Amino acid sequence: MKPKILIVEDEPGIADTLQYALRTDGFDPVWVATGEDAVAQVRDAAPALVILDVGLPDTNGFEVFKRVRAFADVPVIFLTARSDEIDRVVGLELGADDYVAKPFSPRELVARVRSILRRAATKPAATPAAVMPAVRPVAVDEGRRQIRYYGCLLELSRYEFGLLQTLASRPGHVFTRDTLLARVWDDATESLDRTVDAHVKTLRAKMKGIAPDLDPIRTHRGTGYALAEDLPPTPDA
Repeated sequence: MKPKILIVEDEPGIADTLQYALRTDGFDPVWVATGEDAVAQVRDAAPALVILDVGLPDTNGFEVFKRVRAFADVPVIFLTARSDEIDRVVGLELGADDYVAKPFSPRELVARVRSILRRAATKPAATPAAVMPAVRPVAVDEGRRQIRYYGCLLELSRYEFGLLQTLASRPGHVFTRDTLLARVWDDATESLDRTVDAHVKTLRAKMKGIAPDLDPIRTHRGTGYALAEDLPPTPDA
């Protein structure tokens, strides 16, 4: 059976070129043009590898990647017209297997597909208990000043990092606005309660981008905020 390769690309010309190159090299390419269709195809058709364009009409490839990785460990190659280093870093930090910038050589891309599939074939088979490992909802790396939410690295400002680090230190505990100001801001006397509220709002939005159906930070009116202590081990649990 030919390995099925899912192409997620909104430009028909590029998609046609990729399909031809993959089909000629013995693969079974499937093309979709939107992020929603991509998630459905991964869930229903279980492709061997996904070639995922970062720029899509309904969302971006990074968000599609996060949704897919919540239920499947399929190899992914990011494809983009942008050559900014930050895009490559974000894609690879999320856990992508490779990153190719347009314009590209179809033959080179097919060679990368083969290389990644060979590596995947040599990985040890996972035991049933290890197929879907439980992921800590919020993992704080104080040394690197990084926080991951369900395995995805959050891009945080210094204040957002301080807020989430504090909330994650005691899930379920309600931290007052005054306490958060004192712990996170250098000069809490010149800061205002609404400063905390504004940063919590942006922090909550970033976490919602990874797990839209969950409410990670609970508001206790008139008091402050708490990190939910009932977050499931995986975002779709």
